[in-house]
Amino acid sequence: MDLLKLTMSEAVQAIKSKKISAQELTQFFYERSKQLNPKLNAIVEFNQQALDAAKSVDDKIAAGHDPGVLAGVPFGIKDLLCTQGIKTTAASKILKNFTPPYDATVVKRLKNAGAVVIGKLNLDEFAMGSSNESSSFGACKNPWNLDYVPGGSSGGSASAQAARLVMGTIGTDTGGSIRQPSNFCGVVGVKPTYGRVSRYGIVAFASSLDQAGPMVSTVEDAALTLEVICGHDQLDGTSSQRPVEKFKSQLNANIKGLKIGIMKEYHNSDIVHPEVRQTYENAIAELKKLGAEIVEVSVPLTQYAVSMYYLISASEASSNLARYDGVKYGYRSEFGDLSNLDLADFYSQTRAEGFGAEVKRRIILGTFCLSSGYFDAYYKKASQVRRLMKEQYDDAFKKCDAIISPVSTSPAFKIGSRVYDPLKMYLNDIFTTSTNLAGLPGMSLPFGMTKEDSLPIGVQLTGHHFQEQKILNIAYALEQVSSVKGKMPNV
Repeated sequence: MDLLKLTMSEAVQAIKSKKISAQELTQFFYERSKQLNPKLNAIVEFNQQALDAAKSVDDKIAAGHDPGVLAGVPFGIKDLLCTQGIKTTAASKILKNFTPPYDATVVKRLKNAGAVVIGKLNLDEFAMGSSNESSSFGACKNPWNLDYVPGGSSGGSASAQAARLVMGTIGTDTGGSIRQPSNFCGVVGVKPTYGRVSRYGIVAFASSLDQAGPMVSTVEDAALTLEVICGHDQLDGTSSQRPVEKFKSQLNANIKGLKIGIMKEYHNSDIVHPEVRQTYENAIAELKKLGAEIVEVSVPLTQYAVSMYYLISASEASSNLARYDGVKYGYRSEFGDLSNLDLADFYSQTRAEGFGAEVKRRIILGTFCLSSGYFDAYYKKASQVRRLMKEQYDDAFKKCDAIISPVSTSPAFKIGSRVYDPLKMYLNDIFTTSTNLAGLPGMSLPFGMTKEDSLPIGVQLTGHHFQEQKILNIAYALEQVSSVKGKMPNV
């Protein structure tokens, strides 16, 4: 069997029927990762106990026990999620030697379902970035063309999945960090409704926006992974108690009669790359052929989404990252004699050496927004507009079942081409940030390729709160007619 083309369900069935062992499947992907990772820089830490974990799956099967719905499936985990016994650094010097004593809830649920963790995946430092160039491990590469970025912040997850270093990956999404890199690398990425997935054990960037989700090869794999990682967690006070649907078994490509919204504010945007626009229009045309009704909706306040996002996320980051002070854990500057050291100097020197440029930029911005005299003008105002935008989305979803849009303004760009122009980099998030601000579920589905560089282009589907099943079904229908279905980069 072609192990690179197996879906997760097919792999689990093969393992349970003993056509292949979990150890053999893990060994295959482990060796492939070791071979290809030097080109991609997608994996930053390998799990030395991966084969032992796979053996425990085989032992359960031999003993007649249920090994789980992800039995033996090799996963890569974004290095923002705590993994017991495996370093978790957030791609930052300030956490370079941190090894958590526990698993994040997402990781624990994957393991309980039988998944095998192959390693930890590269990202922009503390998930702050859109190109995976701010990582302390260096830039990750796009497997379709090694001169291009894989997107960010979950660039390592997207790159590893596209190159099939693993069968599934987990990313996190604060303003598009699952959907944008999935778009750039041609994989399926789902950002669930805020609260669907526990944030316990995820290194915090912006607590009201962060959400983990799957970055995988097919819509079916995404649905299966979501079933495993979603659900209430007593360790996360913001996690929803809403029951989790059987996303995979309820997948249905019959979308006839569904109303798909196109946003007035996005449809005529003049900053969209021509091939991105064409892919978007091709997807709309296919939806019409499949029997869906296309309707226009409007969410006027999305024009302020990028501004709101960077004010709110930077403010929350400023608060969250205050804990990295060199006292309790993580990096500490070499001071020598501490007896005459001023405490402020101790903090500032450690943080100056431990944080990278992009993280410092956002901490400074966030601290300013929260400072006396500016809180009401910036953070409070952004939060108020955020609430109004959510209400506009609620009104829009009274007219449609889901909204389709581009994922980003352009396909993947070359490494180094935007790193010195942060405003241009930030504007790349114009189509994704409003989803996080409103707490909505969204996903990216590969649907086209650029002609000149053969780079993937995706489309974004956004649903109303807890309507993951609807957007999964629409994506499942589109996947069947996608021109890039089953394509892989030649790494």
